[in-house]
Amino acid sequence: MALTQPTMTETLAASLPNPNAPIGIFDSGIGGLSVAQEIAQYLPNERIIYFADTAHVPYGPRTGDEIRKLTAQAIEWLYQQGCKAVVVACNTASAFSLDYLRDHYGEHFPIIGLVPALKPAVLHSKSKVVAVLATPATFRGQLIQDVVTKFAVPLGVKMLPITSLELVPLVEAGRQFSDECIQILQNILQPAVDQGADYLVLGCTHYPFLKPAIEQLYGSQLKLIDSGLAVARQTAQILLKYNLLRNVKFTDSTQIQCYMSGEDTERVRMVIQHLMPLHVRWNVIKT
Repeated sequence: MALTQPTMTETLAASLPNPNAPIGIFDSGIGGLSVAQEIAQYLPNERIIYFADTAHVPYGPRTGDEIRKLTAQAIEWLYQQGCKAVVVACNTASAFSLDYLRDHYGEHFPIIGLVPALKPAVLHSKSKVVAVLATPATFRGQLIQDVVTKFAVPLGVKMLPITSLELVPLVEAGRQFSDECIQILQNILQPAVDQGADYLVLGCTHYPFLKPAIEQLYGSQLKLIDSGLAVARQTAQILLKYNLLRNVKFTDSTQIQCYMSGEDTERVRMVIQHLMPLHVRWNVIKT
């Protein structure tokens, strides 16, 4: 992905509020489409430019510096496409990049991040044991640790961290219903069930696409929760705050324009076709 420096005119135009501009959504891969779906349904008038950094997915095993650098490049690309705000639809990227990005762009370019939905799970757990399925990098970040300190510890709720480096690549390959994926889920989730967890927080945007498989295994034992709807509501509040809500009825044929940094466009297109609901209009283009 080649980044170019904006001209003075482009910089000025980007700094002016434009309600008709698209919302930018970024993830390391196609997992953030789970958030894009929620936003598209909650804000049906909005256009969305979605960028998947499929050339570098997954981010979970990467160092904090690598994650910050890749995230900054992706957000700059969306900024130069004229987006009015950006959702960092990646828990790992949010954990390491939000403060830097917000300081860099300032208030005229709102940046919305993700935190695993641990707070509602903690508040509603009856067993006082909550499991969180996320990447190793997400658990290293300060965002989730702050939620644990502020909510879980005072209420006496135990948080069980669960990680797997294999799940994101399986979703990226469209293999979320494969025998391999089912077996991995069983291997990593059964210990949490045995310890009494009654909530499972899906702390990666790829993981909502695993909901049917998890419910097949533990539907009567684990309540699943993710950040998608909460992020859609937060996005609406931020756009309203900055007078950036698009009030014109959406009539274009494509609501979500997907871009990717990797080479295998056709494979990504086929996977997205299976992930996206039929009523959400989309297209995928290589940057």
